[in-house]
Amino acid sequence: MAPTMSKPSANSAAARDRTIRGIVTQLTSMYLQNRTRISRAVYITLFVALINRVRHAIQEQKAASVREATKRAEKSGTTSTADGEVTKKKKVELNREFFRSLLRLLKIVVPGWRSKETRLLISHSFFLVMRTLISLKVAAMDGAIVKALVKGNGREFLMRIVWWMLIAVPATFTNSMLSYHQAELSLRYRTRLTQFIHDKYLSQLTFYGISALDDRIKNPDQLIAVDVAKFSNSLAELYSNLAKPLLDMTIYTFSLSKSVGGEGVVFMSLLVQLSAHVMRALTPPFGKYVADEARLEGEFRFQHSRLIDHSEEVALYAGHEAEKDTLDKGYFTLIKHVNYILRRRFYHGFMEDFVIKYFWGALGLLLCSVPVFVKLPGQVTMNMGDRTETFVTNRRMLLSASDAFGRIMFSYREIMELAGYTSRVSSLLEVMDDIQSGHFEKKLVSSSGTENNEAVLKGRGKVVESSNIEFIDVPIISPNGDVLVPALTFKLTPGDHLLVVGPNGCGKSSLFRILGGLWPVYGGTVHKPPFTDIFYIPQRPYLSRGSLRQQIIYPDGLRTMRSKGVTDADLLSILKILSLEHLIELYPEGWDAEAEWRDVLSGGLQQRVAMARLFYHRPKYAILDECTSSVTLDTEKIMYDNAKALGITLMTVSHRRSLWKYHTHILQFDGQGKFVFTRLDADKRMKLEDEKEDLEVLLRQVPELERRVKELSEL
Repeated sequence: MAPTMSKPSANSAAARDRTIRGIVTQLTSMYLQNRTRISRAVYITLFVALINRVRHAIQEQKAASVREATKRAEKSGTTSTADGEVTKKKKVELNREFFRSLLRLLKIVVPGWRSKETRLLISHSFFLVMRTLISLKVAAMDGAIVKALVKGNGREFLMRIVWWMLIAVPATFTNSMLSYHQAELSLRYRTRLTQFIHDKYLSQLTFYGISALDDRIKNPDQLIAVDVAKFSNSLAELYSNLAKPLLDMTIYTFSLSKSVGGEGVVFMSLLVQLSAHVMRALTPPFGKYVADEARLEGEFRFQHSRLIDHSEEVALYAGHEAEKDTLDKGYFTLIKHVNYILRRRFYHGFMEDFVIKYFWGALGLLLCSVPVFVKLPGQVTMNMGDRTETFVTNRRMLLSASDAFGRIMFSYREIMELAGYTSRVSSLLEVMDDIQSGHFEKKLVSSSGTENNEAVLKGRGKVVESSNIEFIDVPIISPNGDVLVPALTFKLTPGDHLLVVGPNGCGKSSLFRILGGLWPVYGGTVHKPPFTDIFYIPQRPYLSRGSLRQQIIYPDGLRTMRSKGVTDADLLSILKILSLEHLIELYPEGWDAEAEWRDVLSGGLQQRVAMARLFYHRPKYAILDECTSSVTLDTEKIMYDNAKALGITLMTVSHRRSLWKYHTHILQFDGQGKFVFTRLDADKRMKLEDEKEDLEVLLRQVPELERRVKELSEL
């Protein structure tokens, strides 16, 4: 009974199988008949989707530009960061901000269509196309070589080998040219960007503003010397790592579609895209990691530089253990972050290699087998050699296309690293732009709080170029936001030599920083001569790297000195006034001798060299900040007498009574926000000071005299 019942079941199953097979055969036949139309519809749909996506991206970019312009317009150009306010760090992402910053940097490194960089890019692109076409030819030759081997045709096999060796000559030349172009582009990018940054950094006292008036950039030396080079190298590499894979994928995919059909290529592309989206979602933010690593590297380097700059103070305090703890903490913070990046890259690399090399490789083998197992329309009957040649050629093109797609996927990490470098370099440019426009952001730690001073800190005064120096109701602000003098008013004309005195922290240095254009004017009106007519000599003068001649004429160069009509004999006469002529005799090279002058010369000699520099430049005004503290009274007299004889109006900060006689006016701060500006009668003031000291001595004796009187009265 059971066999009788199973027979109808088997027949019904066979019937269903024939029905399904017939439906599949019918659908396949219909598809093959309309294959061209379907392929065109698929390609047109993909193209329209791409165009629509690009259009949306452009619209979003325009909207982002409008929002950015509105934000910049609302941004105040005069405020400083209040106490406790912390500037937020920019998040490194592939967003509109990244593309906006990258576009700005691209305009700097590639300034125009006629630039050398553009010609290099065109030449580089030409060799990229050549390399792809040569690879396509090599893939076809590989298939022909294997075909000859399968057929057992030795002569054809040897001829194919000879042609394969001949094509290796242009292939290797093209590879070498690609490497050369990439290195040359990186060098030119760095040169353009470094020159642009140097022009901004060393103009309008921007270098001073970054270090003294703004605290957003902690280590500009790291950004200029290291991050610019890394950005340039990353940008040059990215062009090769993106342009060639994109070109390879386009050409290889077109060739494969002609061999195995466009349907297989589209289906495999969809699977690849799906897996690529999954990988991208699981990819860590390597751009942020790189930016943080560069920041930690800069901080660690800055800590070492700080130790070098203050080595004497640290040694005197025996602070080497404390400094060692600080350096170790900075280093281990950096290493901890680097190890974290390595772990994330390990897991990401494992996932990436599996998907790209093996999952996509399996899909590729299935695609290459299509011409062997499926007869496509228009395909001629192939023998064993033809099938082998087709499979090897398709396999080679597929491997090249897979490699190209893999490099595009790997380039996402490189793009994120480029985003990190772009963020840091563009931040430097934005801060320099803000400083040149008068916008500063600095965390202020005022002794009395900055809330009451907020209106003063947000304000800006007026600077008028004049032959005189005049301050009209100008507030004097300390670096931490304290208002030292609410409204300073005084006036000097050429020949009015000013002596500035007062306790520490009363505003003497702040006054001269405003006068020198280093600090902004927070209110009132300042009349002052141009920057070139004011010369500043600090207590410890700056001695540049270079020859002995350059120490005297700094910041002029030899060519500028010659154009002024000044000769070495004129410089020698200046040295003789200050008894410095022996410096030329100490070195066989004479004026061209080079040394680390800050270490070679004593403090007194350095101050005399600085005064020789003043005599060379002969400005209208000179600010002398304790610049005679290490010289004798005789040398001091020679310095001041000759400076006045050259017509230089002197503004001196000093507590030495010996300098009073060289000045006609005095500006005295009391340290409580008040000041006195009046004419200085040196002789009268000297007598008053002597009388004051005598009275102070007598007052100190009063308690002792009272005690003695009390003892005598008890007898």
